[in-house]
Amino acid sequence: MSTDQFGVDGDVAIVTGASSGIGKAIAERFAADGVDVAICSREQENVDPVAEEIEASDRPGRALAVECDVTDREAVDAFVEATVEEFGGLDVLVNNAGASFMASFDDISENGWKTIVDINVHGTYHCTHAAAEHLKDGGGTVVNLASVAGQQGSPYMSHYGASKAAVVNFTKSLSYEWAGDDVRVNCIAPGFVATPGVESQMGVSADNIQRDEVERRIGTVEEIADLAQFLASPASSYVVGETITAQGVPRVEESHEV
Repeated sequence: MSTDQFGVDGDVAIVTGASSGIGKAIAERFAADGVDVAICSREQENVDPVAEEIEASDRPGRALAVECDVTDREAVDAFVEATVEEFGGLDVLVNNAGASFMASFDDISENGWKTIVDINVHGTYHCTHAAAEHLKDGGGTVVNLASVAGQQGSPYMSHYGASKAAVVNFTKSLSYEWAGDDVRVNCIAPGFVATPGVESQMGVSADNIQRDEVERRIGTVEEIADLAQFLASPASSYVVGETITAQGVPRVEESHEV
């Protein structure tokens, strides 16, 4: 069986929020597949090591690290233009940059609510809007990162869940509008993933997770990178406007609560 259709070799991709965790894994996966990746973080010193490691490895794809706050439209415009100038175009946009914190709704200040919505929703808007012209030039793909919290809700994360629900709806709406421009827009909604942040909070290390074990409720960043690679590749050519949920064993019992 041929697996060529699962590759994105030769493409150029932007991956936001790529200093660690899921974004870093996606950037590394793309570079290993021959994709030139432009990656960003709010602090240059946080994203530089990721690009340097990619460049120093035997991955065929190159890497460009740029300091960019996705809530700053001028910075986003500059990031997109730097990518196109460096690599000659743009084929894939991964809107991964996001933020969250846990708090009861009564304790979330207006500033706290706005901060999460600004990063998760407006940041996705800024990057997608800024990249539109280049993605439509020859056709491209957008992969948004939402969350199971945006599909099912999550106690003590009402602000985060609401913002990610907006990303899911945005994915569906934009996919319809951009289909005629040969741009596919899809979304990934992860459940618990063993990122450095989750590890520090839950004490679960990615080193202890067996990918071949079905009965589990926490995944690895590599498993989310698998989905991003699939959605960016020709193998998903008939997948448009969908949100793929990756949360392991479903919480079926919760649907039967009275």
